Amino acid sequence: MVRMSVLADALKTIYNAEKRGKRQVVIRPSSKVIIKFLQAMQQHGYIGEFEIIDNHRSGKIVIELIGRVNKCGVISPRFDVAVGDIEKWVVNLLPSRQFGQILLSTTFGIMTHEEARRKKTGGKVIGFFY
Repeated sequence: MVRMSVLADALKTIYNAEKRGKRQVVIRPSSKVIIKFLQAMQQHGYIGEFEIIDNHRSGKIVIELIGRVNKCGVISPRFDVAVGDIEKWVVNLLPSRQFGQILLSTTFGIMTHEEARRKKTGGKVIGFFY
């Protein structure tokens, strides 16, 4: 079967492993976008450590789960979002203002919606987690 979105597959794997109560999950193939997404999740305390294994093919990532991910997903297609429209996306995607993050791909790199608002920049919506 053809992989349409590597990021969508990775996030679905994390979500399924989290629902099953697993402590670790292996994701393959690896990509720069997946690594940035995982770094954001780790920064906000949703996952533990993760290790990138380079097998001279597409690579693998082993992630330690800590049981905090309720849902994570990809927004496809990657819609354009202006700074003023970020709030509408937060209301539509996240369960409350207090927790959860939306990841945007901006000219300054991949960042959460809060960072993008602070830097006063828009971008394309990649995905979300809470």
